[in-house]
Amino acid sequence: MPAVAISDLAEQLAAGLQPLYLIHGEEDLLRVEALDALRAAAKHQGYLNREVYTADNSFDWNELLAAANSMGLFADLKLMEIHIPNGKPGKSGGEALQQLAERLPEDTVVVVMLPKLERAQMQGKWFGALSQRAVVLEAKAVGTQALPQWISGRLRRHGLEIDREALALFAERVEGNLLAAKQEIDKLALLYPQGHLLGIEEAQAAVANVARFDVFQLSSAWMGGDAARVARLLEGLEAGGEEPVLLLWAVSDDIRSLIRLTAALKQGQSVASVRNSLRLWGDKQTLAPKAVQRIPIGRLVNALQECARIDRIIKGAEEGDAWGEFKMLVSGLAA
Repeated sequence: MPAVAISDLAEQLAAGLQPLYLIHGEEDLLRVEALDALRAAAKHQGYLNREVYTADNSFDWNELLAAANSMGLFADLKLMEIHIPNGKPGKSGGEALQQLAERLPEDTVVVVMLPKLERAQMQGKWFGALSQRAVVLEAKAVGTQALPQWISGRLRRHGLEIDREALALFAERVEGNLLAAKQEIDKLALLYPQGHLLGIEEAQAAVANVARFDVFQLSSAWMGGDAARVARLLEGLEAGGEEPVLLLWAVSDDIRSLIRLTAALKQGQSVASVRNSLRLWGDKQTLAPKAVQRIPIGRLVNALQECARIDRIIKGAEEGDAWGEFKMLVSGLAA
């Protein structure tokens, strides 16, 4: 079956429940909300019994198959949830999931709940068997560009509007923390009546600074030349107690990829031909080519040498402020 956007799930459920759903993705809030919507729809449509199975290391997959096969003996409609927290069912689990997909129990809605999956997991036979028969719901991360629209859409559900300046502040304060964004929206819905237009002063007073940053956001920001966002990310990472070791490793790796990409492009190779070998996945597919046009090869080589110097500072082999030097390096690459 084709994948269904989580934003379209309510409309899909209104048309009736399907026998199998597969929920996966990196955004925890959206996965939980999708599951809650399925539970509510199942209850509304008479699926009053719910059985939950959590596949940990000691899970008995034969017990799951036995339970699925016995469900047809009962008249009650059931919702069967299978949670696989690590996304790795193993050999026996994979075989069991394939059998389940091929012989779905009657009078039952089955929901398989998974986290963000790696490419190898999504290429597994068990995932293919499930996705071929299931309504697939992928909880993709709400990126920086999409976050303002997501926030304004959620506010409209509560009958609230927000002006552009207030929306920009809201998005900045909750970036990378969608659960906190939802909580702040719910709080605003309690504070203000329907039809209210939120302004910058109200956003400043009501919305806490709960942004959560990571190394992947930092990579996208400096490669994209967004100096203002780089400064904000660096402040958030340092304030959050992030050690520069992992950050330095990630930036060094990206710089090496850009050096190799520069050489490949000069040799007449395309970005697509070297994408996998240079690990230019996700946003990096579009950001890396722009970065090599913006940053001269000599600057990249010097930056790599600077990374080595900061590494020596971290290890105590050289004097200096590792965080201060790292911030100067990344800010310079983004300029």
